Amino acid sequence: NKDFVLVTIDKDGKVFLTIDDKEKRTLVVNSLNASKNLGVDVAKFKAADFIGASFGELNSFLSVAPENRKGNALPGIPCKDTTNNEMIDWMRAVSEAYAGEKMDLLLKGDNLAKYPSFKGVMTAFKRNDIQKFQMVTNPENAPVGSELYKKSMNGEKRENN
Repeated sequence: NKDFVLVTIDKDGKVFLTIDDKEKRTLVVNSLNASKNLGVDVAKFKAADFIGASFGELNSFLSVAPENRKGNALPGIPCKDTTNNEMIDWMRAVSEAYAGEKMDLLLKGDNLAKYPSFKGVMTAFKRNDIQKFQMVTNPENAPVGSELYKKSMNGEKRENN
């Protein structure tokens, strides 16, 4: 399950986007730079493990060292408000990047306690004709990208080598 797109809703209802494939990241940022005139640094975007900021804050987010991109300081991607659901644009760009290819779309939510965020994400999926996605529940503390995380994504048991 190498090539996945992960939308995460944290316990505070903040929404984050992970695009596993770096080439797809390039397509996504080029599309958004063109449609939204963001002027985002493609190399920095391609290097980012996840996105957790609005379009307006994206450059600031990307200029922070990756190890400092965590915790409550991150605003997340706006989507709770129907007038400002940036996930619609993100998912459009992601869908375009995967045009004609299978996309493994995963949605991970903290028991979906923050319903407005969940509803906003669902709206973004629907607006882009995305019907297929998997709900993921995995070890809460497994860092994104780690072996435990990857194994939990694949539903495998952890083995000692």
